[in-house]
This record gives sequence, structure tokens and C-alpha cells, in this order.
Amino acid sequence: MRLVTILASGLLPLAALFVTPTQATSFNTGDVQAHGNWHSLSLALGGERHVRAIEQHSYDDSVFSINATPGACAHPWMEIRVALGKLQPRSTTWDQVPVDVLIDRDDVHSGEAAFITERGDDGFYVRLSMPDTDALLDDMRHGETLRLRIHRAEEDYWFMVFSLNGADQALARMSRLCETPPSSPKDNAPAGNPTRASSATG
Repeated sequence: MRLVTILASGLLPLAALFVTPTQATSFNTGDVQAHGNWHSLSLALGGERHVRAIEQHSYDDSVFSINATPGACAHPWMEIRVALGKLQPRSTTWDQVPVDVLIDRDDVHSGEAAFITERGDDGFYVRLSMPDTDALLDDMRHGETLRLRIHRAEEDYWFMVFSLNGADQALARMSRLCETPPSSPKDNAPAGNPTRASSATG
């Protein structure tokens, strides 16, 4: 399933405006390990390092990620990245809207979603701010399906569904990677193609 059409026609009519590419920051990926439909990995650029648990199984052009930075491992953040196919000319927050997260059929976690683009990056970011991230992560570890309802406007919603198969293992390994410093420079060597990332997403 692809979401670019949804973004272009229903969420934000932005794709036609993104015509001036510039250089974005690229991080090297390493320590990649699969966990069911999830992966855990690290990102490094010089002395900067982040860790991540991702689900890129459910959509062709979208990735759901949990991110953390060594030294601040107790403060992870969540976001969705949708590939737009064109580099963006500027970094900006386009909107902030309510979001609801449902794990299986349990209680709803409500928070806020910020719509963000980064200059020189071809992604559209939905950064989630939840009042109790720890409780949501705990539900994710024990759940099977994560459902998102993003309030684009009154009575106008954007729905997404992600698998939680492997989330428990991916989150556990992400935490271990965050708490364990690299033992040698080779630990930060790229294990694949560089990945573009905003300053907050790593």
C-alpha cells in the first residue's frame, strides 16, 4: 500500500511545491537485526549516534519508528516517515493535530501529531507526542496491531495500521544498543546505504 497519493490529494497539497533540492544530513546505518516484521538498528554520523526500532513491513512507502539517543535513552520519540519522492526545499512544521493510537482493542492513547518536512529530505514526517510514552510502548510490547487515527480536520481522518509482530524484541534490542556505547570505530561503520534523517530523528 502506498500513501503518497493520500498525502498529495487529501492531507497536504505539498508535493508540487517541493522543487528545490538541497543537501540533507545522511546517517550511516549499522547493527541491523530483524525481529519478525520489525528491525532494530543504529545510526551514526561522526560523534552523533542514535538507535531505532522500525516497522517498514505494512506499507511500501512508510516507516513507523521508535527512536532514542544515547545519554537520553529514557526519552524515546515516535514518528512516521512517508516517502514523497521529491526533495523538500525547506524545514518546517506544517501543522499540529490530535492523534489517537489504539493497540489491539485496548484503551486509546491520545496525543498530538506534528507534520514536518526537512530541507533536502524526500520524506514527510508525522512526529507523535504522547503524554505517556512508556505506557504506550508497554502496550506495544504485548500487542499484535497498532492502529493510528490522525485528525487532519474535523471529521476528516487519516488511518494507518502497523504490525507489532517483533516489536517487543526490536524495542528490547534498541534499548540495549542505546545503553551500550560502541566498543570500536568499526561499530559505527555503515552496514548499508546511508539513510536521510532529520536532526531529531537521527
